[in-house]
Amino acid sequence: MSPGRPTAHLHQRSTADQPEGAVRILGLMSGTSHDGIDGAVVEFTPQGEGLIARVVTHVSAAYEPGLRDRLVTALPPAPTTLAEVTRLDTQIGQAFAELAARAVEGAGPMDLVASHGQTVFHWVEPASESSTGTPSTPAARGTLQLGQPAWIAEATGAPVLADVRARDIAAGGHGAPLVGLLDELLLADRVRAGARPAALNLGGIANVSVVEDAGVRAWDTGPANALMDAVVRDRGAHPQGYDADGALAAAGSVHAPLLESLLADPYYRQAPPKSTGKELFHLDYLRAVLARTDTEALPIEDLLATLAELTVHTVARALHDAGVSELYASGGGARNPVLMSGLRRALPSVQVRSSADLGVGEQEKEALLMALLGWYAWHGLPASMPASGARGPRLLGSLTPGAGPLRLPEPREQPPAWLRVG
Repeated sequence: MSPGRPTAHLHQRSTADQPEGAVRILGLMSGTSHDGIDGAVVEFTPQGEGLIARVVTHVSAAYEPGLRDRLVTALPPAPTTLAEVTRLDTQIGQAFAELAARAVEGAGPMDLVASHGQTVFHWVEPASESSTGTPSTPAARGTLQLGQPAWIAEATGAPVLADVRARDIAAGGHGAPLVGLLDELLLADRVRAGARPAALNLGGIANVSVVEDAGVRAWDTGPANALMDAVVRDRGAHPQGYDADGALAAAGSVHAPLLESLLADPYYRQAPPKSTGKELFHLDYLRAVLARTDTEALPIEDLLATLAELTVHTVARALHDAGVSELYASGGGARNPVLMSGLRRALPSVQVRSSADLGVGEQEKEALLMALLGWYAWHGLPASMPASGARGPRLLGSLTPGAGPLRLPEPREQPPAWLRVG
């Protein structure tokens, strides 16, 4: 994007061209697969005690290959420099700004843009193991998302909410997963109907939200696509850099000793709240496990089948322990038949469905979450969840003004009790 791009034709949305009480927000998200940016323009309208969300449009863009390569190269455990971090912060911000400008040009001005940015490091102190062999709860100390929001504000003229995880961590939480807020509202009707529902996101990392009358519990269960994608890219097994349609994994067989070794990682024994990322589950981590088990020569099909079974096993164990009756899956992994058939096999008493059954596309959910976090911040509502481990509810995010002065509405007294996607 040109630094001198004019922004006069892009401006903060006026109240004259929207239904009463409606707010239009662009949510932008790039997840732990580090492959690109998803965006959703969402119009939120209060209705009684709840909230109607209308997805106006969905946009996405892959990272330019050179930028993605530099981003992946800079990720832990690789060393990097502050100069490269600064360049990535600017260039990722420009990539987000390009997509935001495209969304605004297609859908019209926004009240707010809510940008997650790109996570490059999630700092979690390892749990210590007690004399009984039970790990203590790990503690999150910090998190870093790149993608300077000023570029988005400059390109769109709209205010930008960013840095949405840090406050939860400062309050003693994990800052992840934040999707429990959306899942609790989306599944409220199912809870009232007597179900015990859960939501599952299969991105680079898998996370689950279990919704009950008392609230929601959400945590990261372990890797979903992170290790599988790393293997495919390392071995050049597919031009897209991932196992498309799970074809390679479907052709392989699970290697039981390797699976047992992978499942021995202490992370899986830790009790929620907990979070993780590619800081732990990366290619060098996997190489070390393969060396210990003398399975470096394992065919890629068997390796991918084993890694898929690792995800199935760790997710299923978490949901079985929670007594879940139905599950709504989203994320790139929800389109992997090996993962989905494995979950149905491992959870025979659970109805495994797609998030699309709730009106939310499998690839749209995280962008919708960002838009919802923007709506909460816009109305002065805390968005952090007790399940994260935080000491209490907190307002999340930092606001960058748009082309004009920042004018927020009066804070709402109560959060919505439910959300339906119209």
